[in-house]
Parts: sequence; C-alpha cells; structure tokens
Amino acid sequence: MYKRLSAVLFPIAALLLVGAAYWGYQEHQDKNAVLIKAENQYQRAFHDLSFHMQQIHKQLGHTLAVNSASSGQHRKGLVNVWRMTSQAQNEISQLPLNMLPFSKAEDFLSHVASLAYRTSIRDLTKEPLSDKEYVTLKTLYEKSDELTKDLQNMQNEVMANSLRWMDVEIALAAKQQSGNNVIIDGFRSMEDKVGQYPEIDWGPTVAAVFERQTLRALSADAVGPEEIQKKAAQFLGLEDAGAVEVVENGSGTEYESYTATVNVGGGEPVRLDYTKRGGELISFYNPREIGEKQIDVQTAEQSTIQFLEQHGYSGMQAVSYDDYGRSGNFTLVGTQDDVLIYPDRITVQAALDDGKPVSMQASDYVYEHKERKLPKPQLTEQEARESLNSEFEVRTAKRALIHNERKEEVLCYEFLGRINGSLYRIYINADTGEEESIEEIPGMNGDVPQASA
Repeated sequence: MYKRLSAVLFPIAALLLVGAAYWGYQEHQDKNAVLIKAENQYQRAFHDLSFHMQQIHKQLGHTLAVNSASSGQHRKGLVNVWRMTSQAQNEISQLPLNMLPFSKAEDFLSHVASLAYRTSIRDLTKEPLSDKEYVTLKTLYEKSDELTKDLQNMQNEVMANSLRWMDVEIALAAKQQSGNNVIIDGFRSMEDKVGQYPEIDWGPTVAAVFERQTLRALSADAVGPEEIQKKAAQFLGLEDAGAVEVVENGSGTEYESYTATVNVGGGEPVRLDYTKRGGELISFYNPREIGEKQIDVQTAEQSTIQFLEQHGYSGMQAVSYDDYGRSGNFTLVGTQDDVLIYPDRITVQAALDDGKPVSMQASDYVYEHKERKLPKPQLTEQEARESLNSEFEVRTAKRALIHNERKEEVLCYEFLGRINGSLYRIYINADTGEEESIEEIPGMNGDVPQASA
C-alpha cells in the first residue's frame, strides 16, 4: 500500500518542486528585469543632469559674451538657460535623492530658472540687462562651472568603477554615513558647496517670487488668546466666549498663529485659524454634514457675499465658481473704484442645502489687502479691445488689477468671452495694450455664470 501511495505521490511532489523552482526562477528574472530598468532610468537621468548642467554653464557664457545691445541674443541665451535648468530640475526629481539633503542645490536651480525666464519675457529693447543683472549672471556662470565639474567628476567615477544607483538607494534607506558611497558623498559635497555660496542678488522680481508669506510679515502687534476667543465667538455669533478653546501654534517661529475650536452641536468642532499679529482670520472650517441641494448658484453667491459683508469684508465680488455637487466654491476679489483687485482674494465654500458658507480661506486677503492708489489707464476700453483676437467674442469687460509674470501689480482690462468653443478671461495691459495673462475657465459649455459675469 505504501509503495503504491509513494508511487502516486512522488511524481506529484516532484512536479510541484519543479513548478516551485520554475516559479522562483521566473520571479527572480522579473525582479532582475525591474531592477535593471530602474538602474537604467537612474543612470540616464544622472548623465542627462550632468549634460544639462554643462549646457546651463555654456548658455550663460553665450549670454555674457555678446554685445550689451544684442537684446535678441540675450533673450535667446536666457530662454535656453531656463529650458536647460527646467530639464535639470526634472532629472534631479527622477533620482533617488529623497532621503539625501539636496534642497539648497534645488533651490539654487529654481532661482536660476526664475531669473532666466522672467528676464527673457520682458522687452529687452526697452529694458535691457542692468549692471546688477550682469554681475548676477557672471556669478551664476562661475558657480555653474563648479557644479558642472563636480558632476563630471562623479560621472567619471561612476563609469570607471561601474557604480550602481541601486546601491545608492539601498545605502540611503540604510542611513549609511558619508564616506561609504561616491555618489552620496558627491551630492552631499555639492549641497554643502551651494550652502556656502555668498548671497546672490537675484533682483526684486525673482526675490518677490520666492518671498514666503510669513505671519511675522504683518506689522500689527501680537494679540493674546483671550482676544482670539472674543473674535471667534463674535464671528460665530456666540454669546459665551468661554466656549471657545484656543491653542497657540509655532510659538517663537515665523509661523506664529492661533487655532480656535468650538463645538456648536456635536460632531467635529468648528475651527478658525488666526494670525498672532493683529489677530487676522486666516481660515474658517465648519465640518457639518451637507444635505441635498436645495438652492441655485445665484442664491448661494448672494448668501456668500452677505456673509463676507457681515464679517467686515465689504465690496467683494465673485469671479469664479466650481460646483462640487452639494457645495460650491466661490472665488471672490476685492473692488476699489469699480476695479477688481485680484490680489485681495478670498475663497469660500458654500453649502447648497441652505446657502451658508462652511469654509473660508482668506490668507491672500490678509497679506495683500490695502488701500491702493490706482493709476489711470492710458488706453480706453475700446483701444484695449483692438489687441484681442478678432474671433474672440467678448461677453463682459471690466478693469482689473492683477499680478503679472514679474509679480508686479498692473492695471488691465479684463475681457471675458469665447473663442474656439471655450470660455476665457484675457487681461490686456491698460497702458501698453499687451496681453498680460490669459485664463481658460473650465466646465463652462455655454452661458457665463452669474459669478463670472
């Protein structure tokens, strides 16, 4: 009986063993194929990064070499610098450097890209490169040469010793210290070198782009938790300020703020965030459950504007609307002398069961709102219309203050209309007649909604 049983089971066991061995071999082969593919991608990104850093240095040299009056060559060189820098940033993002400090080098490349782009888009015949910009470009030319040589030395090491990027990933995951991997040490050396660079004058345009909005930038005096309790209670229409709990955030840092919470009917509490300086409301969130849609967009818009007026945000006008089923998001901007002030922006989410706002984001308004001395437009609305595409069907026209590509406030004519089956806002500079910006309004197949009209 045992012989008969073994005669049956032995072939089956052998077959299973062979099958398991074959399956394991296939799994090993598949794993190796994935690793080889990943290694090839890492190697390609690394070698491309070295090439593009070399090209950045080369194009900066071309820009500096031509005559100071050669605005066309300056623009061409700066556009190439921007393009190559963008490529280099993309390649860095493809390398397994997440666990390696490389933020200073990436920030350096971001500033180079921004400087090149924002300088190249301006009219260099009217506003040529300044002496300060030449000094900055010369500094970047020297520093890019250093980084290029570092990358090329690493590249030579990688090729000469057949180093693998998969080993870099393993070493970073194991948190190995420096001195164990040529590639890791090379990138750490580059990061330290960039961190030791002297302060570079990027100019006001680039500095404005990278300037972080911090709560310390507000000029008002700091307020205490008791003041925040009163403000939150008043905002919510509560008689008892003691029901509001206040927590201080980021004490001693540039992000000092307060969070006020209050239970208004069970469930998650309502939350309000305030700046410590001046006690300005940054955001409001009421996590209540929203019922079925009962009201239309126009009613919700009116309710939103009334809500803002009740809380001290007067003169706001809705400029866009996004539908989310039971709720809708309105973007509203301030107005002054019938001009839309886009920097003074507030976003409000309104529930469509009763039209009442359930959340608000007002950080842009807090930092940007002020009384402005608006310039008089040099062009009439009709003259500005002449800059539009002849096929653009204008629905509405208004004056608007916006930030241009250089982060400067410019007065424009805002034309809302249709072309090629889509709805657009086109902003024409009220002084020069140039197109400052164009914005497609998604999800609008036909009529202009009330919030955009």
